[in-house]
Amino acid sequence: MASIVLKRTQHKMPVVGFGLWKVTKSSCADTVYAAIKAGYRLFDGAGDYGNEKEAGEGVRRALSEGIVNREDLFITSKLWNTFHAKEHVNKIAKMQLKLWGLDYFDLFLIHFPIALQYVDPAHRYPPEWWGDDGKSVTLERIPLQETWTCMEELVDQGVAKNIGIRYARIEPQVLQVEIHPYLSQEQLLKFAKTLGIAVTAYSSFGPQSYLELGMDKGVTALFEHDVVTSAASKVGKTPAQVLLRWAIQRGMAVIPKSNSSDRLVQNLQSEDFELSEDDMKAISGLNINLRLNDPAEIDPRMAIFA
Repeated sequence: MASIVLKRTQHKMPVVGFGLWKVTKSSCADTVYAAIKAGYRLFDGAGDYGNEKEAGEGVRRALSEGIVNREDLFITSKLWNTFHAKEHVNKIAKMQLKLWGLDYFDLFLIHFPIALQYVDPAHRYPPEWWGDDGKSVTLERIPLQETWTCMEELVDQGVAKNIGIRYARIEPQVLQVEIHPYLSQEQLLKFAKTLGIAVTAYSSFGPQSYLELGMDKGVTALFEHDVVTSAASKVGKTPAQVLLRWAIQRGMAVIPKSNSSDRLVQNLQSEDFELSEDDMKAISGLNINLRLNDPAEIDPRMAIFA
């Protein structure tokens, strides 16, 4: 499998991974196990997804059966907004490792550069965005540098091999951001390349992942867009594979998820073809700077993309 070499550690991050956001908790272990058998080696999780324990069960089943070794896998998790203070970063990272049943994360990211009021995991986990009333958002004044210094300590302790975003005795290795044809992020990609920071695209299918949440903003589904379906017919691939290939061909890693075993395999088969230069330009031309995952829509004080 093709990979991106991370600058500081020279670790290889597969370009096609499996995203765990919204993977059904009850079937997550079986889904992860099946994904490993299908050939996936990168798994993108987070405390906020609420399925780390189940994902870890799938990983450990594959390890115990000798399908893969731990070193063959690239496991990503993320620090949630309520745990940014220096007294919480280390504890929650180790708790998440325990949920996975692993000794280290290959990559540990700051999920959002937003600090929220601490919620004791014994009270509610994952804590999500809101308070106990399910409505209010309480921000905390915690400097990002404080959080990043604690992230660096995770590397020193062997809890995480690589970390992402940013203040820097240890340079960030990976930037994970929303990128799809409706939000192509050209300038950000150029900036990351200049700094030697690898980029992972999430929400590669654009509005598709947000339909069930009522957050698709009424735009045409990329799976049905003429530009995408036309490119797919030329190469004999599905629209989903074309959207993943568009990102990979721009030098990014992708982390699609699926609860379907057939689509899980199809998504992995996005490296064995190339899109023409004309089709790449046409798909990039769909950009309308449409951001679907924007915390400012929860609370305007969290307008991190303003």
